[in-house]
Amino acid sequence: MELANAIASDLLKICDDVFSVQIVPPGWIHFELTHSMLATWLQSLIVGSLGGAGEDEGDEEDKANNQCPMPNAQCPMSNSLFAVQYAHARCCSLVLLAHREGLIKLREPVPNTSPAFWDVISPNPLPWLNGDGRLRLNHPNERRLIAELVQVVDNIECADIKDSVKWEKVALSLSQAFENFWSNCRIWGEVKITSPELTQARLGLLMATQSVLRFVLEESLGIIAPLEL
Repeated sequence: MELANAIASDLLKICDDVFSVQIVPPGWIHFELTHSMLATWLQSLIVGSLGGAGEDEGDEEDKANNQCPMPNAQCPMSNSLFAVQYAHARCCSLVLLAHREGLIKLREPVPNTSPAFWDVISPNPLPWLNGDGRLRLNHPNERRLIAELVQVVDNIECADIKDSVKWEKVALSLSQAFENFWSNCRIWGEVKITSPELTQARLGLLMATQSVLRFVLEESLGIIAPLEL
């Protein structure tokens, strides 16, 4: 316990805004992301891009051979991954509907393409946190979807493992987490009136999910990420 406390003390000196740390007998160190850091990370999925830059020419050639040459080309749909493509298209249509209804304000994405990220004008940043600095997304299905996003992004960003990842299984798991979220966490209806900030945070989670699904479909699996079906 003494050693664990010493380690935790040193860690907190450099990352106390990133993690909360708890020491548990006989000497386990438990880390939990702070709510503010998790909100910042979710926002980054919306406004940033995933994956490394500077691929070599061979990688670019492989991608060109495996993917549609243009975003609006008519690629054959993968039967096993249709659910993933549907989830991506559903995310896009819901976000665009929210924009048309004034729940959020976007710069219009290019027609017939799946956006790599969203350009949110307002609210910016999205209201991920409540007045107490706690994440608004506390429903079990919201938490499950966030956990799936964390796992998928870890797979994308970790160069040592991403070539061995079973991307089809990863994509299906993420799309199922999205479906559970969409089925159990309302965005329209009463929640839009009584809790507009929660509505906007859930729309942010949709945008983050779309961004990750797009990357997995286009970059990891080499198939089109449709804007609509």
